[in-house]
Amino acid sequence: MDMLIVTTFEVPGFHVKECKGLVRGITVRSPNIGQGFLASFRSIVGGRVGSFVTVCEQAREEALLQVVEHAKQIGANAVVGLRYDSGEVGSAGFAEVLAYGTAVVIEKNNA
Repeated sequence: MDMLIVTTFEVPGFHVKECKGLVRGITVRSPNIGQGFLASFRSIVGGRVGSFVTVCEQAREEALLQVVEHAKQIGANAVVGLRYDSGEVGSAGFAEVLAYGTAVVIEKNNA
């Protein structure tokens, strides 16, 4: 099994053999000049700001990859209770994304 990541604290069909502890990943991203220009225009006319959606999605993916790497480094094969938190850093529109959860070693239940 590769790294299993769930937002729940239990995994059906598995039991937690060992709790390894908190794992986290954080990133701060900003839009490039083209994305910033398009977002500024979109703020005038309204609507979905696709360029910022892309920046945020890339930030979430990067933070999640850090969680997985952190969990592997401490010997886990799963992360339970995964959560994301996000915010804006400074006035320049930097997007901060934090992903965190509990690294565990799980085993399939004997049934």
